[in-house]
Amino acid sequence: MQTCSVEKYLQIEKGNLSDYQKLARFHYRDKVTGPYAAIWVMRNDSMWVNTVGVIVYTMPVINCGLRNKALVETLGHLSPAQRLAFVNKNIRCISRVIIEPRFRGLGLAAKLVRETMDKMDVPIIEAMAVLGHINPFFERAGMQRVDGDEPPLSVKIKDALKRIGIDKTELADAQQIQKIIEASSDIDRCLIEKMMHKFVGPYGRRRFLTGIEQLEFVLSRLAYRPVYYIRA
Repeated sequence: MQTCSVEKYLQIEKGNLSDYQKLARFHYRDKVTGPYAAIWVMRNDSMWVNTVGVIVYTMPVINCGLRNKALVETLGHLSPAQRLAFVNKNIRCISRVIIEPRFRGLGLAAKLVRETMDKMDVPIIEAMAVLGHINPFFERAGMQRVDGDEPPLSVKIKDALKRIGIDKTELADAQQIQKIIEASSDIDRCLIEKMMHKFVGPYGRRRFLTGIEQLEFVLSRLAYRPVYYIRA
């Protein structure tokens, strides 16, 4: 594969939280990363944009169904305590990969992932991506894709909406859906509102969304299925 002209001038080096903060606004998720294991930054001191990309590694979550699926032969026979010890010792998770918008489309996200995984000194690297089916750069970096099932809560919300007459073709019109929800029975309305509140809970500051803003956010995520990536 031919190397782009920009790539040969870039260096990848150890970074810090300030490097991430320079590009955080370009990521679709909440800007708060929480504790991190390492940050690596892609730069070029001679260019008009110094910080071209950044990748954030974190400690893995304790339980992950798709990880268990991918590593069933390794984790399946371990006790909960043994599994926790194994995960903490051997796995690091890619939490954020951000490329400055003017440098996207050049394969730099895959390069940043590919060239930093070995720097973490653990045998297993994992990542979870909501948009993996749209931009599979983790696969181009050499990671294996493991598709997940649709989240149970997404299925329940869709079923609840269907019961009040909202089918898939209407999911783009949040204003119309809000009117239908408000006109539904107290039981249906309360159930849908409760599920939507639970749905936004893991999304950082978006958990405080209410009304039409909350509904628009939930609808925008209902079609997404998480994609798990692993390099073992």
